[in-house]
Amino acid sequence: MTRSPFQTIANELSSWPGITTGPGRFGATTFHYGTREVGHLHGSSHADLPFPTILRNELVAAGRAEPGHFLPNSGWVTVRLAGTGVERALDLFRLNYDLIVRKKQPPEPLPEG
Repeated sequence: MTRSPFQTIANELSSWPGITTGPGRFGATTFHYGTREVGHLHGSSHADLPFPTILRNELVAAGRAEPGHFLPNSGWVTVRLAGTGVERALDLFRLNYDLIVRKKQPPEPLPEG
């Protein structure tokens, strides 16, 4: 049985430590790490993810995402899930997750000496 893009992404994200899911606006399903949103899915249509604006601009310029469809001049990006979109969306969810986890981790202690 083939899984839908939504099921594929939701199952993967749900396996990551600290990820919680919940309902979002406009029927979306959101994925959070603590209080920070990693991104959300609009069914199997598309994913929206928030990034710092500089990184968002790099992702759009590289063709890895489109400007956010709802807020095109913000840090949000949109990834359409058709074709290779599931893999691209998962890559960007992982990138954002790693950025958020790093920020929330306590700093490494300085070496003694």
